[in-house]
Amino acid sequence: MISRYGIFCKVIELASFSKVARKIGYSQSAVSQTIKSLEKELGVILIDRKKDGITLTSDGKEFLPYLEAIYSAECALEQKHKEITGLENSIIRLGTFTSVSRNILPQLMKQFKKIYPNVNFILKQGEYTSIQKWVQTNSVDFGFVNSNAVSGIDVEVLYEDEMLAVLPPNHPLAQNEIISLAQLAKEPFILLDEGDYSVIMNAFQKLHLSPQIEYEVYDDYSILAMVRQGLGVSAMYGLVLNGLEKGLQIRPIREKPTRPVALAWQNKNTMSLASRRFMEFIQKFFAQK
Repeated sequence: MISRYGIFCKVIELASFSKVARKIGYSQSAVSQTIKSLEKELGVILIDRKKDGITLTSDGKEFLPYLEAIYSAECALEQKHKEITGLENSIIRLGTFTSVSRNILPQLMKQFKKIYPNVNFILKQGEYTSIQKWVQTNSVDFGFVNSNAVSGIDVEVLYEDEMLAVLPPNHPLAQNEIISLAQLAKEPFILLDEGDYSVIMNAFQKLHLSPQIEYEVYDDYSILAMVRQGLGVSAMYGLVLNGLEKGLQIRPIREKPTRPVALAWQNKNTMSLASRRFMEFIQKFFAQK
């Protein structure tokens, strides 16, 4: 539906009642009646109707910029309503880490974009500490974190991600079906850098073990390459290792060190509608699993 202000602006733009009628699907008489109604509302004659066309009256020229401003505001309001309800051209900013961005988010973003095709995503990759800061400073709308590693923000646990022992192909420990933390602590160890909170180091410390840390590396794929080259052993999350087992020996760890993977956010009420909808979409996905 187009308002009487919009119809008036269209009539002036196209200089024809009949052209506007065809364009908006009205009858010519309906367009003419709409203009007359607007003139009655304002108490002036806006358009001088002649056989050779239409022109603005002096009053019409005075009112034109104001009517154009109203119509422009109506168009802006309609566009904003479409953005809100249809999430048109919305951007969702997420803080995430490797196992989520590799194994969880692609399928969820694909499914969400089937519903809202014009939504766009910005993913910031980090570790728990940096993701918490991004959430608190609104650098991201929400993020994925280890719920044990953050504080001062709202969290909801989605699933548990277990760490597994990662060994070079011919490593002696590969003869075991299951490996203990005590055994890993005796080997040259490549530590996954998880920021201020390390799941595997906490597990070692609980058993009063001091692993022989040779390297501390943030990038999961670099660790896998280093283990394949025999530079040491490591412990990594099962979701990261999914499909990347070639050239490695993967074994469960007896003590089962795990991290609770959670959504984290600062304030749902101030979050954009698109981000809130996607977060609810994620929550529903894991609730059904």
